[in-house]
Amino acid sequence: MTKEQIYHLELLSAGGHVALESLEYDGWELRFTEGFTGRANSVQIKKASTIALSEKVEFCEKAYSDHGLPCIFKLTDADREFITFLEARGYHVTKPTDVMTLELNDAQTSFDSDSVLEGVLSGSSPDGWFEPYFEFEGLTDPAKQDLTRRIHEKVSVQKLYITILHDGVPAAVASLANEDGCSLLHNVVVAPHLRGLGLGRKLCQASILKAKACGASLMYLQVMQNNPIAMNLYNSLGFEKQYTYYYVTNE
Repeated sequence: MTKEQIYHLELLSAGGHVALESLEYDGWELRFTEGFTGRANSVQIKKASTIALSEKVEFCEKAYSDHGLPCIFKLTDADREFITFLEARGYHVTKPTDVMTLELNDAQTSFDSDSVLEGVLSGSSPDGWFEPYFEFEGLTDPAKQDLTRRIHEKVSVQKLYITILHDGVPAAVASLANEDGCSLLHNVVVAPHLRGLGLGRKLCQASILKAKACGASLMYLQVMQNNPIAMNLYNSLGFEKQYTYYYVTNE
């Protein structure tokens, strides 16, 4: 992908996982959500800078310090020079995450759609979706549950919440955020005691069908490099790595 294509996809992904507070600063977006999740508490580059990097970084450092947060930049392979600049200031790179895409017009849909969609619930409202999501993720802190709900409420693009039933009860969940013909597949999680039964594959296949039904031509997702099981699943479904993003922090 070109630098422009990477920035465009990063901008779309930001629309699918928003911050509760944000500040635009010379082509950068500073995102704050009480320290919950890296994506919602980091600086994202949206366009080229006009102000010197050192001045901009100092501005960001103060802004995050004022919020009681570490200063974190969400940067990609397209930002190598900036990463080097930050490392010279004492920052370090963490959580390398691959962004993978699937052209839906070419998606392997040889699977039986009727079978895949059997026992699948979906809708634009998260009613009944959060409870299994919190359970499967082990997210028991009420404050973090509330932040999660508030983040989802603030997302303004088209959303779709998907639940897979197994023996009549929720067994796996995911959500889609659709914009500009692109569908972000995220919040993918299977009940821990039901993993290994193929429910993750069924969930992804159902999500592909739902995204196509919403008119998307491209699906994309983000998977940490330390999650080989998920990466192997996505590769087997035809997803291809496009680039990597990193959190670069002074913490």
